[in-house]
Amino acid sequence: MYDSQGRYKEAEPLLLEALDLRKRLLGDNHPHVANYLNNLAQLYFSQGRYTEAEPLHLEALDLRKRLLGDNHPYVARALINLAELYATKVG
Repeated sequence: MYDSQGRYKEAEPLLLEALDLRKRLLGDNHPHVANYLNNLAQLYFSQGRYTEAEPLHLEALDLRKRLLGDNHPYVARALINLAELYATKVG
């Protein structure tokens, strides 16, 4: 919600806390962890923080491929997010 309102400074600590909590509760290898990695990466992308977004997008993609398989829609979404990041960085 904060992200969609442009309230990035308020959103970031909440996303970081949520990601940490998910990892502690579910472990590092869980689809929900990949979702939070993606959300944090998208927050950084929205702010033009591409070097911080890229490793998170890559980690989310790797997790989703390993846990859900190459043909899952969430893997496709992760690939699209990464492509948009690269297109923006180059463009």
